[in-house]
Amino acid sequence: MFLTASARLFVWPTTDAPTQVDAIVMYAGSPGRLAKAVELARSGYAPMLAVSNPYGQDRCPVAVPDVRVICFRPDPLTTQGEARMTAALAARYNWRSVLVVVGTPQGTRARLRLDRCYDGRALFATASPRWYAWPYMISYEWAATVKALTIQRSC
Repeated sequence: MFLTASARLFVWPTTDAPTQVDAIVMYAGSPGRLAKAVELARSGYAPMLAVSNPYGQDRCPVAVPDVRVICFRPDPLTTQGEARMTAALAARYNWRSVLVVVGTPQGTRARLRLDRCYDGRALFATASPRWYAWPYMISYEWAATVKALTIQRSC
C-alpha cells in the first residue's frame, strides 16, 4: 500500500497537457525545471515566465525572446512561499491561468499548496529529477506532504 501510494503521489502525480495560459511559473528545485519552463515559454504557451529564485541572485537566469521573464524570491523559501507568490503575482498581473513547472515528486504537494492560495486555473507540468535523487525526494515529499496536510493547512 505504501509503495502504491508513493508511486501515485510522487512518481506519477497528476499532470496536465500544456495549453495557452497567462503565465508559466517555475518553482525552484532540482535540475531540469528551468529547461522545461523555457521550452514551454518558447513554444508559445504564455507571454510571461516567472522563475522562483529563492537564492536571491541579482538577475534572472534566463531570457526568452518575446516572453517577459520575471524572477521572484518566495517568502518563506518553500513551496508554500512559492504558492503564495504565485497568487500575489497573479493578482498583480491579472493572471487567470498559470502553468506551473515543478519537479515530478513535488507535483502533488505543489498542487495542494497552490489550490489553497490561487483561485484561477492552474495546470502542472513536471520535470523528473536525476535517477539517484528519487529515494531522497520521495522521503522528503512524504514528510512535506504530511506537514502540509496537518500543520500548515492554510495558504
